[in-house]
Amino acid sequence: MPLRIATLEDDWTSLADSQLGDLAAQLRGDLVRMGDPEYETERQIWNGMIDRRPALVVRCAQVSDVVAAVKFMRAHGLRASVRGGGHNVAGKALCDGGLVIDLGRMNRVQVDSALLTARVEAGARLGDVDAAARPFGLAVPVGVVSRTGIGGLTLHGGMGWLLRRDGLTVDNLLALDVVTAQGESITAGPGEHADLFWALRGGGGNFGVVTSFTYRLRPVGRQVWFATVLYPYSKAQQAIRFWRQFMADAPDELSSFCVLRGRPMQAAGKVVRQPVVAFLACYSGPFERGEEVIRPLREWDQPIADLSAPMDYHLGVQRMFDKDYPAGRCYYWNSLFFNDLDAATIEQIVHYAGSGPSSLSSVNIWALGGAMNRVSPSETAFCKRDCQFMVAVEANWEGREHATANVAWVGDFVEALRPASRAGAYLNFPGGTGAQADLIKECYDKNFARLQAVKQCYDPENIWRCNFNILPGSPPPGD
Repeated sequence: MPLRIATLEDDWTSLADSQLGDLAAQLRGDLVRMGDPEYETERQIWNGMIDRRPALVVRCAQVSDVVAAVKFMRAHGLRASVRGGGHNVAGKALCDGGLVIDLGRMNRVQVDSALLTARVEAGARLGDVDAAARPFGLAVPVGVVSRTGIGGLTLHGGMGWLLRRDGLTVDNLLALDVVTAQGESITAGPGEHADLFWALRGGGGNFGVVTSFTYRLRPVGRQVWFATVLYPYSKAQQAIRFWRQFMADAPDELSSFCVLRGRPMQAAGKVVRQPVVAFLACYSGPFERGEEVIRPLREWDQPIADLSAPMDYHLGVQRMFDKDYPAGRCYYWNSLFFNDLDAATIEQIVHYAGSGPSSLSSVNIWALGGAMNRVSPSETAFCKRDCQFMVAVEANWEGREHATANVAWVGDFVEALRPASRAGAYLNFPGGTGAQADLIKECYDKNFARLQAVKQCYDPENIWRCNFNILPGSPPPGD
């Protein structure tokens, strides 16, 4: 029977079985349509808060499948989204009623240890990249949860444990293979389609379907020193002030979060986890120096617990948060950048972190700086280069019925901090309510007009709009 599917113009059309059959005949992968036995599983993504029902999923096995899907959606004027790992907290991988281009089967990782490069297909997850690079003592600077998809993480910047030493994920990007809005497969890099290469380093999924990434690999010892130190929440304000000053003088090889879990966890009527402020830090410099570098974090005060120790970077550090972010739990996050954390901001952080409705929630303060700050704001689309801290407010809870209270907590928290922060957010931790157009413009500062010009060049009809959308625009004056 015909398939009812959403169009780009927010209307509906019908696709006959013969039309779907013609598409299927072009694919090495396959199609899943609403009503198929595997449909309910196929429409699930990592964030259990997201409940969207696409009409059709194209499960791509190779680049030619992506080309076929793009040409099909253009021919029929269909609304479409792109799914890599399906891990973005805002759930942009799925579009209600439309077509999903699913890259999950395209997950191969090829490491060239001689050239120190890795070519990674866009359906791969961070754990796939770590596993391929580990035998060579190498790593791509990526995020901190191994189930995260490489595509979404990279296209919005990419922050992780090598941030201060080696920069953002986009700072280690050498080239990208892209299927354009016209269904053409091209490569973007410093020497070809350089404008697109610039835009994709932070500009998200606005410009085409990225099918693979080529990264520069960085050396990482098999073991690194990792600090995990928990202090009483009653000392959170003093702890943040200490940590802020400590990180101001820390070597680039040390990346760190200050984590606040302000609510006790109850089980069977007993408190099984008390509120804490924690120092987490990874030292990726010479191993013999690591214990001494992290010592001040361990000796600031009397800790509740100190789990600091050498840890396998790929199998330990890169997976240590996995259990805290299981698939199917509900997540709603937002983020703010800061030039500094003054006393009033710290007080607000501690107050709100202790008032959330869910004991699973946390507030993570990221120390930025180092290599990330030594890149010009105009060199990549990601431009928050002079910021020293990012505050990520993470509401995590079980059950969609509790969404209202948790989303409101994040919103109130962010609004309280906003006056002291820089405009915009980290679009991997983006929020999702309010005026999205204003938020996106604030995220890119002076780079926004240039991004609009690149959008006009590569996607003038704005077919890639189920994302943090940048509308096509005219070239900036003087271009």
